[in-house]
Amino acid sequence: MKKSGRVYSISVSPHRGELKKEVPEAVFIEGMGIENDGHAGDWGRQVTCLSFESLQRVNMEKGLKMGPGDFAENVLIEGLDLSPLGPGSKIRLGDDVILEVTQVGKEDHPSIVTRTFGVSLLPKEGLFCVVVTGGKVKKGDKAAVLEE
Repeated sequence: MKKSGRVYSISVSPHRGELKKEVPEAVFIEGMGIENDGHAGDWGRQVTCLSFESLQRVNMEKGLKMGPGDFAENVLIEGLDLSPLGPGSKIRLGDDVILEVTQVGKEDHPSIVTRTFGVSLLPKEGLFCVVVTGGKVKKGDKAAVLEE
């Protein structure tokens, strides 16, 4: 399993149930999530990570042109195999931010993503995380799985 990659993109939206918009950098707040994102709060799904390669795969398979934030993910990570990760796994973004995976996937419902594009990745591949250590992350920063 490849243990390091990079942050392909960071996306936020002010409210839940909306597609997210890409931002060049974001502040991750310990125990809360991403500043100015509707999913921030004291719960287990503060930040959602998704593999950039999964987005590319779906675009090829379905003939789509989905980009950052279109799957309602916060962080697209490129070059890092996220598939073996489960609850308790930790991911470092940039120099300071540490996320801990709380769940993989979620209940599938007719979300804005499914209604808009007819496909969704979060129910099966999304990594839902809490922010263990906060800080600033920008597009292009390194991403790595931390060893237990």
